[in-house]
Amino acid sequence: MEEQTVKRVCLLLHVRKELLPEYVKCHDVWPEMLDAMHEAGIRNYSLFYRGDGLVVGCFEAENPQESLRKLGKTDVNRRWQKYMARFFESGSGDLEAGGPQWLTQYFFMA
Repeated sequence: MEEQTVKRVCLLLHVRKELLPEYVKCHDVWPEMLDAMHEAGIRNYSLFYRGDGLVVGCFEAENPQESLRKLGKTDVNRRWQKYMARFFESGSGDLEAGGPQWLTQYFFMA
C-alpha cells in the first residue's frame, strides 16, 4: 500500500478592517460546514488574524486542490461563502475562487 502524504497549505485573505470583530464572531462555524470540510479531506484548519484585517489560514489535506474542489461543489459551502462574502475585500472568502494569496512553505519542524 502506498503511503499518503499530507500536505500543509497556508493562505492570506483580507477582511475589511471595520468588520473584523464581527467576522471573528461569525466563526462559530455551522456544524454542516465543518462536516463538509471533513468529508472533503480538510484537517487541522486554523485561522489567525491581525488587527488590520489580514487573515492567515492554514490547513492540511492529502490533495488540497481536490479537497477544495469537493468542498466547492457542496450546497453548504455555497451558502457559507454567500454569508461571509461581505467581510472580504475581494468579495469572497472562497479558498478556491475568492482570491486568497497562497503561500509557499519553506520550513517545517515537527
